Amino acid sequence: MKALLALVCVAISGCGGGQEPSAGGVNAPFVKTAVVTSAEAGVLGLTGTVRARYETPVAFQVDGRISARRVDAGQAVRAGQILFELDARDLEQASQAVQADVAAAEAALATARADLGRVRQLKDQNFVSAQALDRSELAEREARTRLDAVRARLAQARNALGYARLSTPTAGVLVEVSGESGQVVEAGQRVATLAREGEREIEVFFPDAVKPPAIGQLVRADGAPLPLRLREVSGAVDPQSRTWRARYSVLTGSDALALGSVVRAAFAAPGGDDQALSVPIAALDERGKGPRVWQVVDGRAQPVAVGILALDAEAARVQGGLKAGDKVIALGTHLLTPGMAVRELVQ
Repeated sequence: MKALLALVCVAISGCGGGQEPSAGGVNAPFVKTAVVTSAEAGVLGLTGTVRARYETPVAFQVDGRISARRVDAGQAVRAGQILFELDARDLEQASQAVQADVAAAEAALATARADLGRVRQLKDQNFVSAQALDRSELAEREARTRLDAVRARLAQARNALGYARLSTPTAGVLVEVSGESGQVVEAGQRVATLAREGEREIEVFFPDAVKPPAIGQLVRADGAPLPLRLREVSGAVDPQSRTWRARYSVLTGSDALALGSVVRAAFAAPGGDDQALSVPIAALDERGKGPRVWQVVDGRAQPVAVGILALDAEAARVQGGLKAGDKVIALGTHLLTPGMAVRELVQ
């Protein structure tokens, strides 16, 4: 620990104490620099996650309290298999109430039809007016319409009662189960996620400066490669991770891939041109709004924004306002401020 502290102090001597270096640079700290080189084209290695081509959120269509959970995460299920059940007492009572409304509406319609028959007989004998007949016909029509509406409500109530049992729309594997017995859920609230049987894909996240290539390879544990083909790319960079989400179809051998497993993927790395440069990984500084490196300009440290293409253990592949042969500060960049007086350490 003491040796590391001494090394940092040698690299940026004079930064301690919080004093601003003099304008003449006499007290300016020394900084170690490194030469920017052109990056050679290589292989971009990333990790990916095995996902199903179709992942369906599973949810109830009615509100209620879960009375039974019949599955667990990771379980293979068949089409139509029951996953959860709701406490159906309220739904049953609602159905019974609507059935009573149907019976009342049927009685009202029978009464209206009987009244209409009597009024028609009286009208034939000229004992009642035409207006009385019209009122009876309207009453019968109203009773018939009410019965149709109540029967529709009864169908809805019976459907809701059937929705109390949640089943799978198709065969697959439950990659996530969040519903628990006794939990009160709302209609549409996800209680499980079903990965459908069939095609498997690899989900990979690329740095925002790298365009996901059209093809790649999945490297299995035994070293055997599987070809990948780009299927879709997210429409925008994720604001938190600053990455592109890409989905790759596995052209062969996808049946042997376990859902959710982490795999290695290899892609042709961009590079070999004037825009792809290599800098020491310690030269990167991400304290600002994006990655940057620092150059010594007229005895002062100045930041230069760059885009990161790839990283390895020692170097970073970048592109931006640099060119091969430029020098960047290679150590202690987290202590620098724009315009800070520094002296380049001559090696």
